Amino acid sequence: MIFRTLYFNRTTLMLGLLISLNTFITRAQDLKLWYKQPSRQWEDALPVGNGCLAAMVFGGIASERIQFNEETLWTGEPRSYANKGASKYLGEIRTLLNEGRQKEAEKLASEQFMGIPLRQMAYQAFGDLYIDFPDHSNATDYRRELDLEKGIALVSYKSGNVGFKRAVFASYPAKAIYVKLTADQSGKLNFAVRLDAIHANKKVTGNAGELTLNVKVDNGVLEGVAKMKVQTDGKVSQKDGKLSIQNATTATLILSAATNYIDYKTVSGKPTTKTASLLKNAPVYEQALKEHLTDHQKLFSRFHLDLPAKNNGALPTDERLLQFKDNPDDPAFLALYVQYARYLLIASSRPGTHAANLQGKWNHQLKPSWDSKYTVNINTEMNYWPVEMGNLAECHQPLFALIRDLSRTGSEVAKEHYNTNGWLVHHNTDVWRGAAPINASDHGIWVTGGAWLSLHLWEHYRFTQDKVFLEKTAYPLMKGAAEFFVDFLVKDPKTGLLISSPSNSPENGGLVAGPTMDHQIIRGLFKACIESAHVLKTDQPFAAKLEKLASQTAPNQVGRAGQLQEWMTDIDDTTNHHRHVSHLWGVYPGEEITPEKTPELINAAKKSLEFRGDDGTGWSLAWKINYWARFLDGEHAYAMIRKLFNPIMDASVKKGGGGSYPNLFDAHPPFQIDGNFGGAAGILELLVQSHLGELHLLPALPNALPDGKVSGLVARGGFEITMEWKKGQLQSVDILSKAGNKCNVRYGAKRFSFDTVKGKHYKLNADLKLQ
Repeated sequence: MIFRTLYFNRTTLMLGLLISLNTFITRAQDLKLWYKQPSRQWEDALPVGNGCLAAMVFGGIASERIQFNEETLWTGEPRSYANKGASKYLGEIRTLLNEGRQKEAEKLASEQFMGIPLRQMAYQAFGDLYIDFPDHSNATDYRRELDLEKGIALVSYKSGNVGFKRAVFASYPAKAIYVKLTADQSGKLNFAVRLDAIHANKKVTGNAGELTLNVKVDNGVLEGVAKMKVQTDGKVSQKDGKLSIQNATTATLILSAATNYIDYKTVSGKPTTKTASLLKNAPVYEQALKEHLTDHQKLFSRFHLDLPAKNNGALPTDERLLQFKDNPDDPAFLALYVQYARYLLIASSRPGTHAANLQGKWNHQLKPSWDSKYTVNINTEMNYWPVEMGNLAECHQPLFALIRDLSRTGSEVAKEHYNTNGWLVHHNTDVWRGAAPINASDHGIWVTGGAWLSLHLWEHYRFTQDKVFLEKTAYPLMKGAAEFFVDFLVKDPKTGLLISSPSNSPENGGLVAGPTMDHQIIRGLFKACIESAHVLKTDQPFAAKLEKLASQTAPNQVGRAGQLQEWMTDIDDTTNHHRHVSHLWGVYPGEEITPEKTPELINAAKKSLEFRGDDGTGWSLAWKINYWARFLDGEHAYAMIRKLFNPIMDASVKKGGGGSYPNLFDAHPPFQIDGNFGGAAGILELLVQSHLGELHLLPALPNALPDGKVSGLVARGGFEITMEWKKGQLQSVDILSKAGNKCNVRYGAKRFSFDTVKGKHYKLNADLKLQ
């Protein structure tokens, strides 16, 4: 009997270990993008980044290409975009719009009201690091992968009877990119290294262990310097700006890059000195790798999403993407997509760096689409939708630094264009922090970019409950944004309601008075300021003023077709399939239109979305996932996920619907990173929603995700959630209270509220009973 008990316990223990090991292996595999062949195009390559530096690793055999960027290399120069004295035309523009003379208003605004210059500046590719292998041609056992958990791009293959490996990572601690090359036989590693760039003004120099690339942008004042050094056990020689390494077994390339940009007003930096210092102080590979892994995993490992792997989980990522179109029963692919978005946030937006732009930090062109700027009528905000839920709050900081700069440049624009206090941003900004209207009056005069950005400050507080941040950083910036609208809002002569004029509904319908989206954002900003003043016990007279103005602002309206009206008048075209569905902002990321509190408006919002249709560009599909999640319709949301995962294998195709490239970059097309971030946020919204003051668990779980477990998911109110579900039903939930607030939980028709203590875990069963 004793023997049988011991045998049973031993068997049980071994079985448990095997299950745990299998789970670990499955999870590790699900945290990799991998391929059986080198990249055929830039959109196949694999991204690494440390917030400041970014690179795309192609994984070539005869020649490896690592295309790299440094975040401050842009065209242009320090300048004000404000059109001095433009405010004297504001009244006439408003009058023309009130009289229905839209084209005349647009013409006058184009001539007298736009920013100077009319276009903002472009983010630039920096350069390319090439590694040439003269004897590598017929490779076998090829594999390249991106390990999300480690933040490393890997390449391995055999050439002849020698095995070769490459590892590439961008170190945030070292502020450099590392490339480690190895051969599994002594002295068999032979290669040449060169630097190049697509800039017309470039120069490459070298010495016995280093290469230097100097570039200068056309149409601008910025210059860049990239330096690379090699550490190897082989022989190094240099000729004509190229390094040759012979008879090595291992070699490490360390790359740094910098420009003369210091801030949006100052370009007196010393990139040669900075890069030389970075290389001099760069640790050896083993130490750099250790520091990189510690730094990366400190962020990445906070959150896990386990969705069961099916047969497609064993496929290379490009084949898996192709299969998903016809066989979408691949839950683990969604978990990979969410974790890839978190990886991209870590790689493109770290404290002390600039905010992620339209392509994160990855760009291989001098004239990228939309200049790879910050488009703040959705795309920039979308980049940060998953940052708090995904437990990466620190990665929000670069956006806050951008907002701080824009509050300064935007205050000048507020004075010169609108003669108001406070600050605003129109629909775009760049590294020079332009805040004035650009491009064209029919879509460039949109006044709520700063207000929408400011709400990210409020969201950060809602998730973290950091009152010091709210007092010192968030509230002053939000108040400044609100002060603009206190002065800007004007009475509509037909209704007597306060409206936003002039503006537009991005990017649809031209210059108008009173677009619905503006009013939703303004009310959202006012509400955030009012609640902030209450939390901080300050500014009550200002809060009371905002409350009165919010109640007088034009409300949401239902039109003749049952749709949510996009404008003050009922002129929506129900056959219009425009990718922007801006007037549904109040559903997501706003929260004033909800199934429980405003059922008539939620039905109207659904009707509007049905009229627009399910097709769209990549980022538009991602936004629609979030809409359907907020409608609590998981099946429709999953249908939109399928469209977001539509495989676009050839990046030269620029037209058609959106989807995903082989490296899972979002395809507008072309590449825009906002779809990656927005899509990940939408998947998380299926699992937990917390915008209404409660933790709503599995609010829109689709049938395609019957089983799963998530841990480290952060909710508003300062809560961190771990939960498991099986066969579509909640099994258990663990809630960590980070702030000691009262916790309100909802699952289906069940609700439960309880007080919490900061730092304590609370376990609930499927009936929401405390364990």
